[in-house]
Amino acid sequence: MYQEALAATAQRIAPFIHRTPVLTSRLLNQIAGAELYFKCENLQRMGAFKMRGAVNAVLQLSEEQKTRGVVTHSSGNFAQALALAAQSIGVQAYIVMPENAPQVKKDAVRGYGGQIIECSSEPMAREEVAAQVEKEKGAYFIHPSNDLEVILGQGTAALELLQDHPNLEHIFTPVGGGGLIAGTALAAHSFGQNCTVIGGEPFAADDAYRSLQSGQIEANTSTNTMADGLRTQLGDINFPIIQKHVAQIIRVEEAEIMAALRLIWERMKQVVEPSSAVALAALLRNKEEFAGRRIGIILSGGNVDLSKLPF
Repeated sequence: MYQEALAATAQRIAPFIHRTPVLTSRLLNQIAGAELYFKCENLQRMGAFKMRGAVNAVLQLSEEQKTRGVVTHSSGNFAQALALAAQSIGVQAYIVMPENAPQVKKDAVRGYGGQIIECSSEPMAREEVAAQVEKEKGAYFIHPSNDLEVILGQGTAALELLQDHPNLEHIFTPVGGGGLIAGTALAAHSFGQNCTVIGGEPFAADDAYRSLQSGQIEANTSTNTMADGLRTQLGDINFPIIQKHVAQIIRVEEAEIMAALRLIWERMKQVVEPSSAVALAALLRNKEEFAGRRIGIILSGGNVDLSKLPF
């Protein structure tokens, strides 16, 4: 069902994104006891996989919608992704960001031509302000993770990974808002050969794990994790895809995220953000289960605030 849509999406966005490299590490293979293939979305334009979904969503707009611009709410990577995607296509982007969003991220959004509208840091505030901008400017709202065009765009990272390594048995991704894991699951289901998708999630923000247990979208009461990109929750478009096509979600402790982050920085020489390390941490936590397998791992992004490194 999604095979043609994913193939068309990959073709559509190709002129606007990087086809990121896939790296291997003998040492990490040894530690994991498996063959690991890392899809380096930290080397994507604007530094994260989110560029894929943002570009796809903007390209799908009608000419009339493009003249009125696009709006989203995000404190981080999707804010930058939509600003750059819109700029690449000649569309105005309005980005609602909480006032306490990192200055480095606000600067990046402005650098990509995005117009920032600040809101208070309460979760509901961003939605209210985005709805206001949508009404006043006539801009088209694009959700960071709960939008089918965004999900299909995010799925192209796994599609490329499977084109390079068609015999992968599993693909691990971090889980935040659910766009990446949902897109990855559609790609693995459509293009993999019995390839299962597994999510990694911090214990401190384990809403997706609990949602799969209960069968309904659960919220986080606390989000005290260094993986700040994973503090968001699933949506009604990506959750059914995750329920149907994701094999399991493995939760990890903060110390495990830190250890995986250090391995990627020190051994692979890749600058990734803590959220990216959660996928590797999940694999290493349950490595006996995956011993000897061929495994893809999506390194989701590399937008690190260097003034706040965790080590």
